[in-house]
Amino acid sequence: MTTEANGTPFGTRRTFTAVVDGFDGFVAEGFERVAEEFGRNLSERGDTGAAVCVYHAGVPVADLVGGACRSDSVQVIRSASKGVVAILAHVLAHRGMLDFDRPVAEVWPEFARHGKADIPIRWVFTHQAGVTALDRTLTVADILAWEPAAAAVAEQRPNWDPGTAHGYHDLTYGWLTGEILRRVTGRTVGTLVREELAGPLGLDLWIGLPEEVRPRLADLLPGPPPSPELQRDPRAKALRTALADPASFASKALLNPDIFDVEHSRAYLGAEVPAANGVSDARSLARLYAAFTGEVDGVRLLDAAAVDAARREQAAGVDRVVGYFRRYATGFMLPDPTRPMAGLDTGSFGHYGMGGPLAFAEPEHRMAFGYTTVQEQAHVGADPRSRALAEAAFHCVKEIDR
Repeated sequence: MTTEANGTPFGTRRTFTAVVDGFDGFVAEGFERVAEEFGRNLSERGDTGAAVCVYHAGVPVADLVGGACRSDSVQVIRSASKGVVAILAHVLAHRGMLDFDRPVAEVWPEFARHGKADIPIRWVFTHQAGVTALDRTLTVADILAWEPAAAAVAEQRPNWDPGTAHGYHDLTYGWLTGEILRRVTGRTVGTLVREELAGPLGLDLWIGLPEEVRPRLADLLPGPPPSPELQRDPRAKALRTALADPASFASKALLNPDIFDVEHSRAYLGAEVPAANGVSDARSLARLYAAFTGEVDGVRLLDAAAVDAARREQAAGVDRVVGYFRRYATGFMLPDPTRPMAGLDTGSFGHYGMGGPLAFAEPEHRMAFGYTTVQEQAHVGADPRSRALAEAAFHCVKEIDR
């Protein structure tokens, strides 16, 4: 029998076998709905390999894997990496090593160029810095070397008056945040993740994948052709048109450089691209967010007041890059109609990755959630796979908490 932190019984775990249910793992009593939706993802919603993990009050209550993924599989989590970097930054800030309201240029003098001297570190994490569409064309070799990419964002003239708008800093988020953290700690993001997060919590989590882990990597699979609904959607059509033009704002922000053909190369995986090339699994992501918002096996990364500050809304409205409504905290996405997490009316926060990955916490109900999938999908609204799992998990948690 498993129990939550205050001793409330969850009941006997139900174990699932690949032969009977099409997937492996367990759910605690009361969380069967998560397993039902996971099975539907594999049988009805096109998931070819995936994993989901849910923590409640510091203990795992669901941990499932199926399809092409094994229990030890890890994968590239794309922009869910940004949430990992945000957690790291808040941990360092809580220790007094980082001040979100300090100007970036005070720790990174080269960044002051072209009117950026007063941009606070916080605006980098809230996508308000205006340094997302780069005028300099970067190569894959540039981003693997780090210094050319960092120099490009330091040299960039702001795309808008900083602080007056927000726009998704896709790849530049990683070079901006990573260089700031390197300047204040003397360590790279990959080293910090290993020493400050993965090590203490026993996580399978890397930015800069060790070669010995490479055999466990489950490669991402291209998605099916766009659905008729997606092809008709005016936002999707506008974005496709913009991305086809290398000179467009969207192309400079989202495809400079285009990394998708190298995502599984040894060189790319072994480098540090903090906005996009994190490697992990659902189990580790859920455990990380659980320890960020509560205690897990004696480890708590942040106190409640600091968590509330971390998830406080900083920017909301139409995103200058993606073209539709988004909400951001300091380094995290907040629920919106296309990225609902536990629900629009919840206090959840975390980060999605393109094509499917999702990790978030919902502190009011002591819930943390991780979902990874190797099967890319594109949708007009919320991804039905992660939405179904997150809604099921949140429903079960609320029932247990009654």
